[in-house]
Amino acid sequence: MNKPNPNRRNFLKTFVLLGTGIFLNPLDLFSASGKATYTVGDIMDLFISKVPNAPFSPTVDTLKSGTREQEVTGIITTMFATLTVIRKAIELKANFIIVHEPTFYNHLDETDWLKNDPVYQFKADLLNQHGIAVWRNHDYVHALQIDGVQKGVVDELGWNAYYKQNAVLNLPETSLGELIDHVKTKLGVPALRYVGDLNQSASKILLLPGAIGGRRQIELLMQEKPDVLICGESPEWETPEYVRNANEMGEKLGLIVIGHSASEEGGSEFMKSWIEVNVRECR
Repeated sequence: MNKPNPNRRNFLKTFVLLGTGIFLNPLDLFSASGKATYTVGDIMDLFISKVPNAPFSPTVDTLKSGTREQEVTGIITTMFATLTVIRKAIELKANFIIVHEPTFYNHLDETDWLKNDPVYQFKADLLNQHGIAVWRNHDYVHALQIDGVQKGVVDELGWNAYYKQNAVLNLPETSLGELIDHVKTKLGVPALRYVGDLNQSASKILLLPGAIGGRRQIELLMQEKPDVLICGESPEWETPEYVRNANEMGEKLGLIVIGHSASEEGGSEFMKSWIEVNVRECR
């Protein structure tokens, strides 16, 4: 079996738990810029200004801790603001964490139901005590003219030559088994789930990172008729069962389920690169 790409994943293993985030050196960010200080709101507004038809209402892309007015000392981009990531931010003296997924265990980050819970309280207190702002960037990064998460995943997979800024990629012909090996190697995942014949031909790929919902995944399978769907996750009774039934009736349709976090971590790399290029525009 091919060994995972050592570069990005080994970096993550060295500094945080596998798959939690990408760190920016706070000194690098500000020394390269002509602006002495930035606030959390400056950076949020700059990103949102690049998104067509933004700002949105309603949106889950709100501050989960901290304030818009606080000056930024350093930035971490990550899928989740885990305690490990928060502690690393404290160590790096970085006080702004940009996450893709919820901080407090539900899509809307509602906390009333958690007020007496020690796990929630520990995390909230740690953020507050160290003045760390957490901003969720989910709806906006997906709504860029080129979906930032999708683009980040394409970069990780090395498929830019086949990317037409949509979910369909036409790759050189391979097999489902070889495609699985490629995904595992490039994304550094030791295991994943699949449906289909490992020897079946795979060329037309439908790439849907994250979890857009089983019905939407199946609708796109019906519309695009790919050889293989690659997704982050889906309830077992939805897309996996549809693909299994398709194979049982004689069709050659493959499904690769990477796992939600691993399938969207390229978006954190995208955000890191975006900040390095664009934050210096903030005035």
